[in-house]
Amino acid sequence: MTDAPRLSSLAHGGGCGCKLDPAILRQLLAAQPAVGPFERLIVGNETSDDAAVWELDDGTCVIATTDFFTPMVDDPVDFGRIAATNAISDVYAMGGRPILALAILGMPLGKIDPDVVARILRGGAEICAEAGIPVAGGHSIDAPEPIYGLAVIGTCRREAVRRNADALAGDAVILTKALGVGIYSAAIKREKLDASGYRDFIATTTLLNRIGPELAAEPAVHALTDVTGFGILGHGLELARGAGLTLVLDAANLPLLPQAATLVQEGFVTGASHRNWAAFGADIDLPADLPDWRRHLLTDPQTSGGLLVTCAADRAEAILDRIRQGGYPAAARIGRMEAGPARIRVDG
Repeated sequence: MTDAPRLSSLAHGGGCGCKLDPAILRQLLAAQPAVGPFERLIVGNETSDDAAVWELDDGTCVIATTDFFTPMVDDPVDFGRIAATNAISDVYAMGGRPILALAILGMPLGKIDPDVVARILRGGAEICAEAGIPVAGGHSIDAPEPIYGLAVIGTCRREAVRRNADALAGDAVILTKALGVGIYSAAIKREKLDASGYRDFIATTTLLNRIGPELAAEPAVHALTDVTGFGILGHGLELARGAGLTLVLDAANLPLLPQAATLVQEGFVTGASHRNWAAFGADIDLPADLPDWRRHLLTDPQTSGGLLVTCAADRAEAILDRIRQGGYPAAARIGRMEAGPARIRVDG
């Protein structure tokens, strides 16, 4: 195919930034009938957790999730790798280990060369191989925009399940990866991200959150979730709402990708960042003098973002050190859970 279009030009949005508006999603879910009762359904959709969990007779739990999106990069292998890493993350965020994946593929026939599609699939398979799982099948359709992702199945023991709703007052809060992925993707869309920035972008979005099961084995770790399209505020608010607590974020301690602060001040902000703030800004208390560009860092949609971890405060430094030693050098202690209304307060 000559004069092939850029992958990212074929989609209205990219990565987890193309999620539904969180306010609309909550409205849609609220309108659905109650699930169950199913006594073996350990985790359903009641707290907007990362995956569903079903307990078998022997105490083994089956974790099931699906995630897919449109391209945020133009290299097809990189697109496949990012999408696969992001999908597998949901299993790790529940405290489980993946065992197999099924591919989800939608491609605009006649607009993309089959070789490009094959490279997308190859990228996804590379990450699945890194995670030690097969791509055991899947489904494909003709679609108006390119779509790729995975349905992933994992397992863990019942005692290892970590929900997003089980934080305790007094817990420390840790984030395992730097923020700024959506800002970088906005720069990619406009062909303004330099080679160094692109390397940093790929490094973080293709870093598997495989530390999740190790964290879940630690009794001092109470809650886990991963940070994706709703940004640190949106997914942090899910923690707060689930536990009925206030999450206090120390803005100065949030880890950022190297160019994130500069790029956001130059106007590289996604539409999803604005939608996120409109959807849940009423439940966030910001410092009066916080500039808009710093607020955009807080609502920036992350694709294949880090794990948000709550743990007993007296174990926080040891757990943080373990995370860093495990291959997540940007990990940082970013806040705490306090008794109070289910809100977020941003300090600093």
